Amino acid sequence: MEVDPIRDLRKIAEMKEVLKSVNGRDELLFVMGINTALRISDLLSIRIGDVLDGEGKISETISMKERKTGKTKRFPLNATVKEAISEHLAKRLGFTLSEPLFLSRKGGALSRSQAWRILKTAGKTIGIGNIGTHSLRKTFGYQVYKKTAGDLGLVQKLMNHSTSKVTLRYIGIDREVIDQAYLELNL
Repeated sequence: MEVDPIRDLRKIAEMKEVLKSVNGRDELLFVMGINTALRISDLLSIRIGDVLDGEGKISETISMKERKTGKTKRFPLNATVKEAISEHLAKRLGFTLSEPLFLSRKGGALSRSQAWRILKTAGKTIGIGNIGTHSLRKTFGYQVYKKTAGDLGLVQKLMNHSTSKVTLRYIGIDREVIDQAYLELNL
């Protein structure tokens, strides 16, 4: 099933609040996903040692090999992600650096299906029906596109896409969005 990016910033804020009320792990999953553009398999493979430096402080950047492409991806952690990591780890006492950042209740890494259920349930709570784990990555792309006034080349590079056509389709820039741009201009 094809999922959409979350276009409305208010819905993103609502989603964070719903997930935060459940637990810090679920909020961190959402926040980290929409702020890094990682595919869910890469996001769920992050270990605590990947986000903490040698002194136990939150790292400035993460470097990882993408499972799908095999390419190394390096990206900074913004203030929102750092805060979510800090809050989450403050509640996880006695952890080791080799543990998954997103720990399931049974002790292993959170699975893709568990992550999907978490996001689907929270989305339903705030009235978003067409959401899934891939919505995190798509939301990142869409929001970067908006914030950069449509710098498609940058979004394409960040998403590691081969063509701009793929990027436009991926972030949900379709006929409806194009028509809306015409209607809202009113110069």
